[in-house]
Amino acid sequence: MSNRYNHARVQEYWQHVWDREGVYELDDDAIEGGAGTYVLGMFPYTSGSLHMGHIRNYAITDAVARYRRMNGEDVLHPMGWDAFGLPAENAAYERGTDPESWTRTCIEQMRDELERMGFGYDWSREITTCDPEYYRWNQWLFTRFYENDLVEYTGAQVNWCPDCETVLADAQVDEGDGHADVRDDTPGHADGEGVCWRCGTAVETRELDQWFFTITDYADELADGLDALDGWPESVREIQRNWIGRREGAQITFEIDGDPIDVFTTRPDTVFGATYLALAPGHEVARELAQLTSSGASEAVADFHDRAADGRAEGTAGVDTGLTATNPVTGEEIPVYVASYVLSDVGTGAVMGVPAHDERDHAFAAAHDLPVERVVAPNDGEHGDRNGQPLPYTDEGMIVADGAYEGLASAAARERLLDHDAVTAATTYRLRDWLISRQRYWGTPIPMVHCEACGAVPVPDEDLPVELPEFVQTTGNPLAASDEFVQTTCPDCGGPAERETDTMDTFVDSSWYFLRYLNPDLSTAPFESEVADDWLPVDVYVGGDEHAVLHLLYIRFFTRALADLGLLDRREPVDRLVNQGTVLHGGEKMSKSKGNDVAPHEYGAETTRLFVLSAAHPGQDFEWTATDVSNAYEFQQDVYRMALSFADGAGGRTESRPHDAYLEREIDRTIAAVTDEYDRVRFHRVVTELQQFAQLLRRYREYETPYRFAYSRGLRVLAKLLAPLAPYLAEELWSALDSEGLIAGGDWPAPLHDIPDYRTERELVRTTLADVREITDVVEITDPDEIELVVAPDWSYRAYEIAREVNQEPDSTASEGSRRSRDGSTPAGQAADGAVVGRIMDADAVPGTEAAADYAAELADRSGGFEPVLAPERELTVLEQASWLFAEEFDADVVVRRAEPDGEQAHRARPNKPAIHIT
Repeated sequence: MSNRYNHARVQEYWQHVWDREGVYELDDDAIEGGAGTYVLGMFPYTSGSLHMGHIRNYAITDAVARYRRMNGEDVLHPMGWDAFGLPAENAAYERGTDPESWTRTCIEQMRDELERMGFGYDWSREITTCDPEYYRWNQWLFTRFYENDLVEYTGAQVNWCPDCETVLADAQVDEGDGHADVRDDTPGHADGEGVCWRCGTAVETRELDQWFFTITDYADELADGLDALDGWPESVREIQRNWIGRREGAQITFEIDGDPIDVFTTRPDTVFGATYLALAPGHEVARELAQLTSSGASEAVADFHDRAADGRAEGTAGVDTGLTATNPVTGEEIPVYVASYVLSDVGTGAVMGVPAHDERDHAFAAAHDLPVERVVAPNDGEHGDRNGQPLPYTDEGMIVADGAYEGLASAAARERLLDHDAVTAATTYRLRDWLISRQRYWGTPIPMVHCEACGAVPVPDEDLPVELPEFVQTTGNPLAASDEFVQTTCPDCGGPAERETDTMDTFVDSSWYFLRYLNPDLSTAPFESEVADDWLPVDVYVGGDEHAVLHLLYIRFFTRALADLGLLDRREPVDRLVNQGTVLHGGEKMSKSKGNDVAPHEYGAETTRLFVLSAAHPGQDFEWTATDVSNAYEFQQDVYRMALSFADGAGGRTESRPHDAYLEREIDRTIAAVTDEYDRVRFHRVVTELQQFAQLLRRYREYETPYRFAYSRGLRVLAKLLAPLAPYLAEELWSALDSEGLIAGGDWPAPLHDIPDYRTERELVRTTLADVREITDVVEITDPDEIELVVAPDWSYRAYEIAREVNQEPDSTASEGSRRSRDGSTPAGQAADGAVVGRIMDADAVPGTEAAADYAAELADRSGGFEPVLAPERELTVLEQASWLFAEEFDADVVVRRAEPDGEQAHRARPNKPAIHIT
């Protein structure tokens, strides 16, 4: 057997064994039982090959799944393919093939890569969203949504990508240079249109009849539910809050030529300073003006409307309509503008312009020479000027406008204004209904037909799925070009009708896929409700936070909608969400397009897995470096050589010696520490623990002939603790050590003794070793003969615990002393010091010695930092067991003893801080 570990040499064998034994498969009984753990990584888009972001995601979920499985849990850890979407169409076009052939080829390649990486999936539950057996249920669910008023078909101004030739949902429009920040949560304000999230092309606005899911029906519940998602990163929850954009304020009704125009504002108290009214280019009044040709003003509006639709009118661009609006509170007439910074789908699409109290209104007013009237002043009455214009003052203050409201505080004015006939309390949301229509081929056909007599009619369930026709490359919408597909009969009246030619947004596919894994072959429903209720929420879900307002918001909406349809009892889909950080190379995100990507298999499967898990906390970014990858590789080799050396007949002692107890206890300490880190999904700390443990085993083996029982147990424990991170290596170690069964299907290692103080014990040894090193360096002792470690006397531990108890008492005399000292009647800390010293010296276990009095005073001077310490006998035992580490490192005799109650060392030794004497 080679003494160099090569996973490629063994991976095929172990994959075969795992498959043969069905290690990762859950049978139907286990699924029906529903008492297991659901671990899931966001399934990959079928782009052609895995990238390092995939590897990091799936290494995390695989480690969690393997760890939970070794702890005796039934673990559901499936994999599937997010297979529909425009990129597949584009890739097929570039390669002269069709989307399905390209997608199937990608899936085969990616599945092979996942298997070679050693990821343990239940492949019996594999799903592919472009299979008719899957998207049939997309259509079935669409019909259920339609029947329950969760679907709308309406004309709307939509985001249009001219390059992709399709509609984009709001969440699929990204910020671009000079374009809108679509995550700005200020209703009624934006800087432009943004860019396509896929290709980066500037997005245009078009008017089209489209299909929507009415996600806004759940706006309040989606926002409120975030507070209970304790297992989600706060950053994701905050992104969703901002995207939902719930705003409390008021609706104020202005009039234009006697017709009402509603505006929404969070600051109705500034209505006295409105100097213009601004409409979004898509506002109904603006569109009507643009269609008129009777005046120069309407022609200007029409021209501006066209420029806004093409993305050529941005920032402070706007046009005077020639109309005036009546302010219902002041009675004043103000001009009406169409402005690019107002969005038709935010608020009411109309904004009262208050330049003195809003930054964007101020910028627009400056560009169009509109007046600025300050009506709210800070309570101190001072506010600076800029270029002769009052600065926009956006904080609370006092009303300074003439009239009945003058002198009122802002909050009071807002409250009183609600009694005005034209002002009502209102809530608006940034969230808009989910536009799911896409004018592309490679997606789920929307199961509706259009009949002149009956209108829009759902396709009956028995006729599902509506399958995609044979692919033909065209410009525009390929489905609309297929007469065979389009022409059909109406399910209601039997007359001629046309099929809907839009396909669904691919985020529909991924909004419920985690449910289909439970029953992937079920032909009578998308999933079994009782089974889903048992397995939801997903226990651990791993993926990037770039999906916060796309996938992660949509799965929360879908789960609630399914619950309201009676298909689920659960309303939240995911319990714990882990957002993996980005893999960087050269300071930038690793990417094929940037030419800085590293193929997952370039350094070997387990070297790559170990490195991406050890480099940083799962949620943090990290830099890919060859040196760090090399360290992961060498760690594997060291562990492998240790196991082989023992297996090759290194033998060992059969009788125990005192220092063996340290290793046996450190094995238990390591099990406790590593288990804690696995539970907290901190794999970088797991790897550090295992590296330190392996180093200890090596030192133990080299110190003298090892005790066979303790050393072999240490190697087996190391193999088991490593198994979730490097499964091929763990199986090789397990086999080399002649252990029974498969480690992948084995049990998590159990300690011989529970050690609740394992951190304190380790810290004692670590700091004492560090103190000895420092003393030898400072005093320049290069070859010590003896190291004496003197443990503090028993009474000092009782003194320490008394001081710690006083420090932790919320209403202690120490706290009282602090309060009195601030009055000036008692010197700072005097009462607290007295309380600590008095209680220590009054204790029966503490002698009335000079050493005890000095230590009591020392403890009284502490402001905090009373960490737990070991009991006196435990500290003595731990140092005695660890003495071989000092002897091995410094080549000196080591003596460990207890200090005399009032001896010289009692003045120096402290609990968990022994006095050190080196000769």
